[in-house]
Amino acid sequence: MTTKMLLGTYTRRKSEGVYSLELDTDKKVLSNLTLVTKEDSPTYLAVSDKKNLYTVTSIDGQGGAAAYNSQYEFLNAVTEEGAPLCYIAVDEKRQLAYGSNYHKGEVNVYKINADGSLSATDAVFHQEETGPHANQDKPHVHYTDLTPDGRLIVCDLGTDGVYTYDVSDEGKLTRTALFLTAPGTGPRHLVFHPDGKHAYIFGELANTVIVAAYDATTGTLTHVQTISTLPSDFTEFSGGAAIRISNDGRFLYASNRGHNSLAVFAVTEAGAQVELIQLISTEGDHPRDFALDPSEQFIVCANQNTDNLSLYERDAEQGTLTLVQKDFYAPETVCVLF
Repeated sequence: MTTKMLLGTYTRRKSEGVYSLELDTDKKVLSNLTLVTKEDSPTYLAVSDKKNLYTVTSIDGQGGAAAYNSQYEFLNAVTEEGAPLCYIAVDEKRQLAYGSNYHKGEVNVYKINADGSLSATDAVFHQEETGPHANQDKPHVHYTDLTPDGRLIVCDLGTDGVYTYDVSDEGKLTRTALFLTAPGTGPRHLVFHPDGKHAYIFGELANTVIVAAYDATTGTLTHVQTISTLPSDFTEFSGGAAIRISNDGRFLYASNRGHNSLAVFAVTEAGAQVELIQLISTEGDHPRDFALDPSEQFIVCANQNTDNLSLYERDAEQGTLTLVQKDFYAPETVCVLF
């Protein structure tokens, strides 16, 4: 069986935009890298149920979001002065898209119009105090996506905060809760357990996963556990990047840039505790993103600095990974989307 994926990239060296790629799950190989649309550093991607593509974009010094139809034909872009976004997500129920602007500390909301194009509806800037780390000079919104019950949850690396917002049908935000991680954590991304009762927050600066209980009645998070994604004897630089969870909620995966590894965690039945069970090399430098394929038999990991993808087979019962292919060329890849 052949499964298609999309790659988001920087376009600073060799890349030209968004690429497609195929995974043959029978032969266990990646193949057929193809440029599908030229775009200026489309570093994060989202695809709607209608197969429209939404990307981070930069046009003439302005940053924002771009929309493409299912044939990757350009629909429109919504941009404003300043740096581009670093994350984008789609809300099918409300027909909205959400963007994170790291450099501006801004949350952006866009309406998805009937033809798939975008129009801006709201923007929120964080004003909280920042953390002690050198990279926390100001608010840095890094992640904006939905909670299981349909709120918007936002990670801000600069303020050490995880924010919860109610969202109106018109795309207006109202803050309902703020969870502060330990100073210097730098929340980057998070995933929810399938039961919707726990979130797993990846701290980029502290290289930690924080398990937090989620109360859907109030949108609040409560700390349960903090665990490192690195070996205890590792002293060199590393920064956390992507985090994913298996559909059965039994295994959690996180990528370490610097240590250049994937950390595998077993999750307790109740979702409240995780245990590190494997660290495996990404066979390249700076694994910014990875993804499980739809069958969850495989993980594809992208090494940004060495322009290569690594393919792993996943043991569904044990959660552990086995390398099956490395050094597949894919330039400046920072987003893997099945």
